[in-house]
Amino acid sequence: SLLVNASGQPRKDKVKLPSSLQGRKPNSIPNKKIEDPVAGKVNTSSLATTRQHLGGFHLIPPRVTLGVLKEGCTYAATVILKNVGVNFSRFRVKQPPPQTGLRVIYTPGPVAGLQVELEIEIFAMVTGGEDSGGLEEVSHDIEILTETETLLLPVRANIL
Repeated sequence: SLLVNASGQPRKDKVKLPSSLQGRKPNSIPNKKIEDPVAGKVNTSSLATTRQHLGGFHLIPPRVTLGVLKEGCTYAATVILKNVGVNFSRFRVKQPPPQTGLRVIYTPGPVAGLQVELEIEIFAMVTGGEDSGGLEEVSHDIEILTETETLLLPVRANIL
């Protein structure tokens, strides 16, 4: 019960439900697009009674933290973009600006009930003109544009 805690005592604070249970995803912006009637829709009786939207993508992991990087070196991390819907969907990645040192390597195309690997590559470079005391923080949200929403993938790193 949400009214009592594990020891059976009444709760003092409200229980915060995760966003996945609230029916929304963190770091996503829904698109204002009218659904295309010919876009590979699956109509089966098992899906006819569901009320929630069964499409979309999930990012695994939902954020990338690269830690402390050495200046002048290139680092990479892999993120999985998983299609959790029943319809095939397309996506594209808006490449980050060159001054961030970030680049996303992926194979474009439809994702039908599968997953795609996105390789996040960073060339560690200090962009400040004067010495910044040894550490510079890189923080950028990579935009992944899908048919129904825009996913934001936060990438964080410190360059030594």
